[in-house]
Amino acid sequence: MSNLEIVHENNDYIVVNKMAGLISEKNPYEDCTIESQTFNHLLKNKRKPYIGIIHRLDRVTSGVLIFAKKKSILVEFNNLFSSRKVQKTYLAIVKNKPQKNKQHLINFLVKNNLEKKADIIQSKSKDSLECILSYEVIDKNDFGYLLEIKPKTGRFHQIRAQLANIDLPIIGDKKYGSDQKYLPLSICLHAWKLNYQVIGSKEFKTYEAPLPKNDFWNFKSV
Repeated sequence: MSNLEIVHENNDYIVVNKMAGLISEKNPYEDCTIESQTFNHLLKNKRKPYIGIIHRLDRVTSGVLIFAKKKSILVEFNNLFSSRKVQKTYLAIVKNKPQKNKQHLINFLVKNNLEKKADIIQSKSKDSLECILSYEVIDKNDFGYLLEIKPKTGRFHQIRAQLANIDLPIIGDKKYGSDQKYLPLSICLHAWKLNYQVIGSKEFKTYEAPLPKNDFWNFKSV
């Protein structure tokens, strides 16, 4: 596996660019995870570093991920995420041409534990969760159309399921209907930017993760 790619680091937290194919959290079944890579990096400067899981990305997704280096910072970020004061911007590549250049999607999602995926249902049920996102087509190349996506909720597989529901499966995402080959354990979904307002301040922070380095992501606009 490649070395850890650090986007930013300070005394409170570290921002990394997660490589697709790795899971976010340590577990007994994986030799290498983003958490273990980050922890090993922190060990270089501290004998017993603290590492707090603030948020996660699917194994198949790449992009910006933040880990807290202090318990108090983990609590602060958890509050920001739970109150929806963090805006994440994703990029996705789809093969099919979107019917609309911009769209606001509101759906109801249920987690399909048997198939380990999310299902979009037609109307609200006791088991469903509302999922909301907006997308805009910002470029295209020989592989497909580049979408900039801003989710308003953070549901399981939300972006993948909502796009597939309007016949826009993400390239490489066989679980949601893509017939286009991509890299192993990866789909064309990248957590591009993360923006939030610093607590007790008017200052905003934005962190951006460089795009995957392959031909699929060769666009002039980003």
